[in-house]
Amino acid sequence: MLNVEKIRKDFPSISSDRIYFDSGCMSLKPQCVIDALTAYYSSYPGCAGRSSHQFSEKVEVGVHGAREAIRTLIGAVDSNEVVFTKNTTEGINLVANSIGLKKGDTVVLSDKEHNSNLIPWLKLAQKGIVVKQVKSKKDNTFDLSAFEKIMDDSVKMVSVVGTSNLDGVTNPLKDISAVTHKHGASLLVDGAQLVPSHPVDVRKMDIDFLSYSGHKAMGPTGTGVLYGKMEALEKLDTFMLGGETVQWSAYDDYQLESIPARFEAGLQHYAGIIGLGVATKYLAKIGLSDVEKHETLLNERLSAGLDDLGLPIIGPAAALRSGIASFLVEGMAPNDVAIMLDKSANMMVRSGVHCVHSWFNSRGLKNGSVRASLYVYNTLEEVDLFLEEMKHVLKLC
Repeated sequence: MLNVEKIRKDFPSISSDRIYFDSGCMSLKPQCVIDALTAYYSSYPGCAGRSSHQFSEKVEVGVHGAREAIRTLIGAVDSNEVVFTKNTTEGINLVANSIGLKKGDTVVLSDKEHNSNLIPWLKLAQKGIVVKQVKSKKDNTFDLSAFEKIMDDSVKMVSVVGTSNLDGVTNPLKDISAVTHKHGASLLVDGAQLVPSHPVDVRKMDIDFLSYSGHKAMGPTGTGVLYGKMEALEKLDTFMLGGETVQWSAYDDYQLESIPARFEAGLQHYAGIIGLGVATKYLAKIGLSDVEKHETLLNERLSAGLDDLGLPIIGPAAALRSGIASFLVEGMAPNDVAIMLDKSANMMVRSGVHCVHSWFNSRGLKNGSVRASLYVYNTLEEVDLFLEEMKHVLKLC
């Protein structure tokens, strides 16, 4: 069991007079991460890989330490399989634009993809790439049978969300991987919601590429990770070129750097990367299995209460939805509900379509939903207070 009260003391933005239920958008940051950012800017604000002095050496150590911490967290073989990006979106775009898809090649997605894992592929469709969606089951879980039927040898890439930011459902990635590789395709996983809340082992799951954001995993904004099997990364073309991506250049030629440097163009967000390393170690120390169990415990209490209030929840039972509960309030726009909760009770949730416009538009829900997303620092007492406040909101319908 987690000592949640002890954990809460590590987060300076947590207060007893306000409740934060929007970690699916942005997690709060522990003091150790904030301290790491401050230490970089105040004590050794240098470049990595460009200079031969004490500041640069300390940055190099910090960046390498972050890469190694991430490798350990996700079960990668080599820390060089970890490429730093600024967020999940950049990682997905890097793969989409570098994997070498040709006209007629097929990309398969789920029907619950975030815009970051939909729009890059739709743009490629303008050049002749075929994009197909696997329709979910009635309870919004992944339909493995439908996936198997849609797969054929024209499919070169399967790109699916690991844990949905719409409803918190985690897809059966190991099964998806087996079917994907049976047809000789590559698997890319949007891990933005997966990595911060679930144990991940990219080798056991046999994932080719995994992209996730630091800001959802207790790390700084503007940080992200693209993991790739080394043999998969070696097949990628370069997406951006410039400083740090080449070993040498002449007026008419250049030699690419080794992986991962060739994919990390220009001066990096060193403070953020070092802070992400600290956040990764902090998260690993808590234990992702315990994080997952805690989120499910909270969500079961929240979902039961929302059900008692007659508020429809998107997706299956709480045990299958991790820490996310997206719900509808008949007669009220989701944004109005969110504003009321914030202004009247200091309770922060998200409202809208959560960057999953395609799913909501296909169901005529143009205003989206209210989404409460829970994390390791939230408590059952906060859930109960939230449900009480929702009773007051419903009286205004």
